[in-house]
Amino acid sequence: MQSGDFDAFEEFFNAFKRPVYATALAITRDPFLAEEVLQDCFVKAYRVRHRLRLDVSPLPWLQRVTTNLCYSRIARRRAISEPLTALITNLVADLSSRPDQVAESREIIEVLQRGIDGLPPKQQAAVILYYLHGYSLAEAAEIAGCRVGTMKSRLHYALRALRSLVPAARRAPAHGSTRLASHELP
Repeated sequence: MQSGDFDAFEEFFNAFKRPVYATALAITRDPFLAEEVLQDCFVKAYRVRHRLRLDVSPLPWLQRVTTNLCYSRIARRRAISEPLTALITNLVADLSSRPDQVAESREIIEVLQRGIDGLPPKQQAAVILYYLHGYSLAEAAEIAGCRVGTMKSRLHYALRALRSLVPAARRAPAHGSTRLASHELP
């Protein structure tokens, strides 16, 4: 790939397109814009292919490029259209539960979605990378191009804002524990 082999680059693209697209979609909430970001990210990767390190996964670098492209697109557009419902659904109770639990879970999903939509872009990205994609603090910080302490701070302020939206009695999931519900919204 580093020498310009298109077949090798196609394998590279196929190996990493899903997580890159998922991040772009989660940040922009626009499938068309996410597709543009995906293409631009891999165009940039192709241009700098000779500088990519072979001893580490390129995914953190690709995610950082993706988040930066999303920030610049959002700053230009200031329009966020698609909700995070599909990603947030994983953070609350199992939707195959009893009808009352399903209704409560959907309510919490809507509250979280509105809350995440209302966060500043860097806090949104922190929540998306850490909670929705499951990156460690160090990985999320590397992707976001900041220090681990900065990532912790962004998550702290994002969770503080989200905590105010969900009453304490409704923060625990109905079945099992999830990373956000059990550890971060006590």
